[in-house]
Amino acid sequence: MSDLSINRRGFMKTAAAIGGLAAAQTLLSVRPGSAGEPAKIRMQLGWLASNGLLGEIVAIKKGYYSEHGLDLEIVPGGPNVDGVAGVAAGQASIGQISSSPSVMLARGAGVPIKAIAVGYQQHPYAYFSRKAKPVRSAQDMIGKTLAIQPTGAVLLRALLTKNGVPEDQVNVVNMGADMNQLVTGQADVVVGWITNTNALKVLGDDRIDLMLWDAGIQLYANVYYTTDQELADHSEELAGFISATAKGWGYARDNQSEAVDLLIDAYPNLDKTSELETIGPLMKFAFNETTKVDGWGTMTEENWAAQIKTYADLDQFKETVPTVEDVMTLSILEATADIRKQVG
Repeated sequence: MSDLSINRRGFMKTAAAIGGLAAAQTLLSVRPGSAGEPAKIRMQLGWLASNGLLGEIVAIKKGYYSEHGLDLEIVPGGPNVDGVAGVAAGQASIGQISSSPSVMLARGAGVPIKAIAVGYQQHPYAYFSRKAKPVRSAQDMIGKTLAIQPTGAVLLRALLTKNGVPEDQVNVVNMGADMNQLVTGQADVVVGWITNTNALKVLGDDRIDLMLWDAGIQLYANVYYTTDQELADHSEELAGFISATAKGWGYARDNQSEAVDLLIDAYPNLDKTSELETIGPLMKFAFNETTKVDGWGTMTEENWAAQIKTYADLDQFKETVPTVEDVMTLSILEATADIRKQVG
């Protein structure tokens, strides 16, 4: 999963197409049900379904959304799906996207969305090396060959700039579909999510991890966002969604084997053995010292401000540099504080 590069012209073109498809329906994607019926709420994923949905699947199976008068539908994304445009056009009331910069870049391009909660307190993106040529800091990248995906270029630039490493002292090459470039010696460093335990197996036991977060670029992952209109018109339903989702993630943390069974039942294409290996490390991103105090899903204005500054300094906003108030709101988190803190 990766960040999106968004400009207003490209967004408006996609949004117009999606809006046309939705014209025969309603642009309000939280749809109240009939008397005694739950309200329908759609969540658009930024990518394909994965273990990033553990809490949601548990909450569906355990009836937590029903308890809040909601019926959740999860809409998968993929390489040809612009989830941000879909949410902005009213095809879904909530979106979940892999990386926080996608939200602020979209807002800077004029897309009326805001983050309302985050699934992972720290982004799992990392740089992987071997003990023979360890990279434990940005300075260790000097003279090394790094294999990255094109979408990771801005993250690398941010990391090098933050740590005072000249870009011309690092050799960057394109990364293939897997991590074999590190195994074969074609690269000294490869990148990926540290929660992708299945892909990391090829690297063996002498793997060295450098988290992007630990290198000073502190992004959020699995960000939940919605539109300004949904916040104005359906804040109660959004609060119910976050409350139920928090309970689902709390149950998944405390009942990991059962949670994996429920995930595999919903998405049989996933590998149960790999998911059982992954769920422990994954929960360390969903729950940490911050959530112990402020509850699952929490985020801070200070962190968002730092992210905006990093991307502004790198000239990533092509139109307008958004403010923190443009990019995120704490209103839904504040409305659900009691429930979220119970599972924090």
